[in-house]
Amino acid sequence: MTALLRVSNAVVRFPVPGGLMQNMLFRKNFIEAVSGVSFSIEEGQTYAIVGESGSGKTTLARAVAGLHHADEGSILYEDVDLVGLAEKQFKKYRRHISMMFQDPVGCLSPRLTIRSIITEPFKIQGIKNKDLDAEAKRLLEMVGLSLDFASRYPHQISGGQARRVGVARALALNPKLIIADEPTAGLDVSIQGELLNLLMSLQDKMGLSMMIITHNLNIVKHISDKMGIMYLGKIVEEGSTEDIFTNPKHPYTRALLSANPEPDPDAVIDRIRLVGEPPSLIQRPSGCEFHTRCPFAKDKCVTTAPQVTTSHANHSYSCHYS
Repeated sequence: MTALLRVSNAVVRFPVPGGLMQNMLFRKNFIEAVSGVSFSIEEGQTYAIVGESGSGKTTLARAVAGLHHADEGSILYEDVDLVGLAEKQFKKYRRHISMMFQDPVGCLSPRLTIRSIITEPFKIQGIKNKDLDAEAKRLLEMVGLSLDFASRYPHQISGGQARRVGVARALALNPKLIIADEPTAGLDVSIQGELLNLLMSLQDKMGLSMMIITHNLNIVKHISDKMGIMYLGKIVEEGSTEDIFTNPKHPYTRALLSANPEPDPDAVIDRIRLVGEPPSLIQRPSGCEFHTRCPFAKDKCVTTAPQVTTSHANHSYSCHYS
């Protein structure tokens, strides 16, 4: 399979306003929300980015979509580096890389009808040889909504229907890569299942590649081929979804998996409890950045950052003792 997207050592920084004392104490006036991330997505593959809130998942996704500027590294889409492209140059790639945002209702303009929302990509790209009524009908049918939704406004539809509208808008220009940020957030379990089945069905029909941003491990297990675990803006473990679920290497991954809800009330679960909150990005811990919360940390973890280890089937992780 061919890599459609290849991200190498991507860094995204944000300025931190502060006075002279803060700059003297921390010796920097920025945070690295994404700190040297590398991964690739192959054609037709679903890649999941998993981690706690604040781990940098959404920032990474927005950098790939061109909504945040990557300060270092490269983001290659079909061997074209998107980093550093001017907005006018990047615009044509928005036909191929489309994003579904986390808030299904909040990302829809309350002033526009559903028809206007899902056909807006044609106007933005300057595509004038399309019958927008026909396109609206096609897109609504594609996501399982009737034509009468075209005249409705966002406040007149449910959260699940709004999510389907977001899918329709993302697919308007027949992209090759869909970035879905928390695609099932706020939805009932039954609606989550319907949406995931819809996405997988569309993926098969259209040959889509997908990048899923989530902290819901049940979704990851159901829909993804490969996954990366993020902590403090870095990928600490990566591999096939099956390998990571059956043989997690990094303590953070094992803690996340052990915290996943188990429907069997009689199941015996050996939970790994993490102590405290994630540290500040302004003052990152020395050595292994996870050592402040890791129940297995030793002296070496405090002083020395672990190297990336790759085992069978390209399963990689950053831990001294796994």
